[in-house]
Amino acid sequence: MREAHSVEQVRAAEAALMAVLPEGTLMQRAAAGLAATCAGLLTRVYGSRVVLLIGSGDNGGDALYAGARLARRGARVDALLLSPERTHAGGLSALRNAGGRTHSAAASDFLTKAQNLIAAADLVMDGIVGIGGRGSLRAPADLLAEAAEASRAVVVAVDLPSGVDADTGVVPGAAVRADVTVTFGTHKPGLLVDPGAGHAGVVELVDIGLEPPAPVLRAAQHADVARLLPHPMRETDKYARGVLGLVVGSERYPGAAVLAVGAALRGGAGALRYVGPRAVGDTVLGAHPEVMVGAGRVQAYAVGSGLDTGEEARERFTAVLGEGVPVLVDADGLTLLAELGPKSLETVPGAVLTPHAGEAVRLFGGLGERVTRDQVEAERIRHATRLAAAYRATVLLKGGTTVIADPRGEVWVNPTGTPYLATAGSGDVLTGLTGALLATGRTPTEAAVCGAYLHGLAGHLASAPGTPCGANDVAAALTAAWRAVRGSGA
Repeated sequence: MREAHSVEQVRAAEAALMAVLPEGTLMQRAAAGLAATCAGLLTRVYGSRVVLLIGSGDNGGDALYAGARLARRGARVDALLLSPERTHAGGLSALRNAGGRTHSAAASDFLTKAQNLIAAADLVMDGIVGIGGRGSLRAPADLLAEAAEASRAVVVAVDLPSGVDADTGVVPGAAVRADVTVTFGTHKPGLLVDPGAGHAGVVELVDIGLEPPAPVLRAAQHADVARLLPHPMRETDKYARGVLGLVVGSERYPGAAVLAVGAALRGGAGALRYVGPRAVGDTVLGAHPEVMVGAGRVQAYAVGSGLDTGEEARERFTAVLGEGVPVLVDADGLTLLAELGPKSLETVPGAVLTPHAGEAVRLFGGLGERVTRDQVEAERIRHATRLAAAYRATVLLKGGTTVIADPRGEVWVNPTGTPYLATAGSGDVLTGLTGALLATGRTPTEAAVCGAYLHGLAGHLASAPGTPCGANDVAAALTAAWRAVRGSGA
């Protein structure tokens, strides 16, 4: 499991460790790990060209000490000092003693020289600002970040790409776009959540001995999901494995029902009940004859995909909320929920809401708040957390980075997936899969974490190697996704 901690938590953990270590030990640990990663990225260290982008503070110090280590191994290292008067003194001295060269931003020809050095570099190390940085990069740092992105060099961010907010992943303007980010002690939320995650590239964690408290953000891995998935026992029957009721689809959108049911069949529940218009039920049976059609006892409901929002749909939706079992709400169900407001979930023992950014805007409208889609996309953690608290439900906010927040304040991000999942019906597949997991007795948060993970993995498998796929392909690949997770050794 990947765990991420806030800037405040990291600062406190660093202070506690520095109080019992010799001065400078923590920075040397970070620099050693950083230099080792950079050396591994170079074809060879001796004779390579390395450029350091150095701001003020300890982040620049880490880069300077790492640069000194590379210089001692024969690399040509040039440090571009953006704040010469505030450059880390110890790191600067170490680089110069190792034969590294420095260039001051105060020089009249600095920008031209800097851009030429970056263009010729094999590796560019971003040590402009660290986890305490706020806002976008200012000149000339923004121009150097552009030059690094345009160059042939491997760009390595120190702890966090400069211009990315460590706690939120917000990128308000100009920022470094790294190929690799070497982060120290623990992951930072901004490395795991878009848009920041898109700037981080591959994230390498260097252990420097920190002992932070409980994380503010988690990202599951194969073994974590395997432990959460249901394991039927020898004596288990289909009803004991859980029955999912699906109130999805309509005469206008019958395909949503077919897709949701197809995914739910691969979601671990023992039986499925389709509850909806007879014509749609016949269509579902034609595609999936193992499904029961008609109302009956269930352990959970999935409602909303292709449901429509007319009076009949509203009646079907409100009836589900009164059944006294956990409910997953998607698509048109979210529109109806926004109209009814969060009080309509008060008698539901557990709920999962699965909005994309536009549907999240509607849910905020149900709270009397005006929020734009761009605002949701820019601060995914914050908005998912607020919706979870307001609706007292687990919120699975779909997108480039899927964020899962529960009403207790626990937050997860989903590390699997592919842009090819942005296809019609993909959300219906996620609904059926996650609803089935909910029916097996997983908590709303467990069902959401496992559902998002398996859905993303199935999308990756269905689109490999880089080919478009349809929602049916994703549903079919769920069996392989389960197999991959189960085979992780958990």
